[in-house]
Amino acid sequence: MTLLNLFYETKKGPSVCWIMRQAGRYLPEYRALRAKYPSFLELCLTPSAAAEITLQPLKRFDLDAAIIFSDILIVPYALGLKLAFIEGKGPHLERIEGPDHLHRLSVDLDRFMPTCEAMSHVRSALPSQANLIGFAGAPWTVACYMLEGKSSKNFDHAKAFAFRHPQAFQDLLKIITEATIAYLKRQVEAGAQVLQLFESWGEAVPDCLVEQAVYQPTHAIVQAMKISYPQVPIIGFPRGFGEKTQEYQQKTTVDGISLDSRISLEWVKKNFKGNVVLQGGIDPQALVVGGDILRQEVERYRTLEAHGPYIFNLGHGIVPETPIDHVADFIRYVKGA
Repeated sequence: MTLLNLFYETKKGPSVCWIMRQAGRYLPEYRALRAKYPSFLELCLTPSAAAEITLQPLKRFDLDAAIIFSDILIVPYALGLKLAFIEGKGPHLERIEGPDHLHRLSVDLDRFMPTCEAMSHVRSALPSQANLIGFAGAPWTVACYMLEGKSSKNFDHAKAFAFRHPQAFQDLLKIITEATIAYLKRQVEAGAQVLQLFESWGEAVPDCLVEQAVYQPTHAIVQAMKISYPQVPIIGFPRGFGEKTQEYQQKTTVDGISLDSRISLEWVKKNFKGNVVLQGGIDPQALVVGGDILRQEVERYRTLEAHGPYIFNLGHGIVPETPIDHVADFIRYVKGA
């Protein structure tokens, strides 16, 4: 059974899993390679390195998918904004200060090429039973970074811009949406078999903006991709949406929903009846702790398989302090070995 089987076949098969941020700092081989590059951005934009990092976890673990090693801020970088990753502080992005800044945004498609070249390398090296996942940040989340200039707990600058300059905010979302479609199409051409849209800051969107800031642009991306590549499933990750998650799926028409760790499992069972592929939900700290706690969480989420297709994953990315042995245990618990 592969991820693609879950989307296109109804027959039961072995449980499948991959882990968000499965290629990253918890792996010593990642840290060794990262030390050879002066910046995280250079690492992302070096195709041979990005491909090697993408494949590292699959060399260690029986995972069912590889997700390309990159970052959701590649889209604003391609739109011409200066981007840097500061050690210990995270991303720093040239900030959009006002509506007059928008005319300077113009997509440079060549800035997508390193990631796509890395994907081609990965696809050719993957075993046939493993799928390659491409991804992008969803427009609201990307807009938050572009308007804030960095990560934030509340993204107050982004929300203020949306309220103060509604037309400019819509224009910005359209620019991001069109650039994201172009980026994802190139990922599919390079070998991506499944796509994931990360609405990482879904919890920050005001309720009065959710339709225009989340549902409409995400639906536009899904529709454009389905016209060109109807065979490629799209998973949405509406982090922090809670009971709006069902509405998110219905209005965006994504094929799969990636669950965060805070959503009620019983609510999910009640509201998703097998009409959409579900993924994730296990708290990353359960993976850090391991042992009986991790095993119990795997079995608790296994109950979702009785309600429809389910992909084992976390409710957010794996954290750097995660013991490698716990990742191996997680996969063993999932696979029933």
